[in-house]
Amino acid sequence: MLCLFSLSVHRLSIDGQAPYKLNLSTNHGEGVLQKLKRQRTFKKLFAKRSVNLSMSSTLIVGIDISSELNAASFIDEAGNRLVKKALFFPNDLDGAQQLIDFTISLAQQFNISSIKFGMEATSHYAWHLHTFLASSPELAPFNPLFYVINPSIIKSFKGAYIHLPKTDSVDATVIAECVRFGQVKPTPLPDLRYAALQRLTRMRYHIVRSLVREKNRALNLISFKFSTYPSECPFSNIFGKASLAIIENFTPDDIASMPLDNLIDFIVKNGNNRLSDPTQIAKTLKAAANRAYRLHPDLAEANDLALSMTLENIRFLESQLKKLDGEISRQLKAFNQTLTTIPGIGDVLAAGIIAEIGDIKRFNNEAALAKYAGLIWNKYQSGNFNAQDTSLVKCGDQYLRYYLVEAANCVRVHTVRFKEYYNKKYREVPKHQHKRALVLTARRLIPLIFAMLSKGQIYQERGVVSI
Repeated sequence: MLCLFSLSVHRLSIDGQAPYKLNLSTNHGEGVLQKLKRQRTFKKLFAKRSVNLSMSSTLIVGIDISSELNAASFIDEAGNRLVKKALFFPNDLDGAQQLIDFTISLAQQFNISSIKFGMEATSHYAWHLHTFLASSPELAPFNPLFYVINPSIIKSFKGAYIHLPKTDSVDATVIAECVRFGQVKPTPLPDLRYAALQRLTRMRYHIVRSLVREKNRALNLISFKFSTYPSECPFSNIFGKASLAIIENFTPDDIASMPLDNLIDFIVKNGNNRLSDPTQIAKTLKAAANRAYRLHPDLAEANDLALSMTLENIRFLESQLKKLDGEISRQLKAFNQTLTTIPGIGDVLAAGIIAEIGDIKRFNNEAALAKYAGLIWNKYQSGNFNAQDTSLVKCGDQYLRYYLVEAANCVRVHTVRFKEYYNKKYREVPKHQHKRALVLTARRLIPLIFAMLSKGQIYQERGVVSI
């Protein structure tokens, strides 16, 4: 293994110095290889090797993807580069077709029977190229396999080389080498049902994060206007209708000077007659207003404008969230799933988990699913020392981890077994009790989810049963 790495270092360092840019024609009436020969670029483009390249049956294509221009490197199973310089092509439909034409010509030249494509999972940029290549009838005779690799794997693999430059051509070759060493698994073509649901659940994740930021900003502005209100708010929800009506319409001076009966009437009206004790709420508000700092009128006007805009953003995001939840529930009906039989898990949480997991058959066991979600912990051991306080490895699917933790937070409230487990873990440590116990509960939930999705089982308080 060390010899292979040292040879690869030498080759990558030299070949990565001056990448070769090539603009291929998409005219299918005349082969790309014949054009190259006629232009006398064939000898410059293909590397001279003393080994018999015709003996290799697999072509490995490493692709470094960016928003506008991609770089491709071509090697065989032995690590020999079949092309001297990286092939650069636009990240669009024409560029993808150029890659196909060139790859097929290369495969025919060297009697290749199978092709492997490797690329980084770089945001959404790899999606179109992956699906286009996978659906190409021209590549079908070569039984192509596709490897959409986590960037952290590529980064770790590249670290095995010494003083390797950071260029697109070098990165493309590193990706090809990563595929060649066989430590990654092929990536199947995405299932459009899961992909569509995933767009919605991930959008919801980002809306929730935006909503949390806006609410935190609003709390700061409310505290600036009415300093005692956040800590002494008499309403169960500070962002509820009645609470916001108080904040938006009155200053602490207004509340302190307002007759008690008028304040009670205002609270009852904006609370839709659902508040249990509006009189006590009014008294609490008056007491808080008397103790609150007073804001200078010039500053109060600017603060009120910022607060009104922030509250408007909150209302908009909440309306978007409601609309999104309805569509998620509608799309979830297309899936034959039983996760919603778990108390506390509704359509949104079930959809978020299912969309990220996809086909459960991709995972051999629940441990593989936990690793995919990033719910595993580092182990630190040296000699006789074993660390008890270790950090969570956050290298998996952040969206799946989010929905699993949210699900655990709901399930622990509604089920006896998970409530007992959460409380046990909460009492084990003196600090970070809630976060630690919640993440451990999420990890505890994974075997249950794996079994239910794998076998089509429904939940019961002390286990699962088949339908």
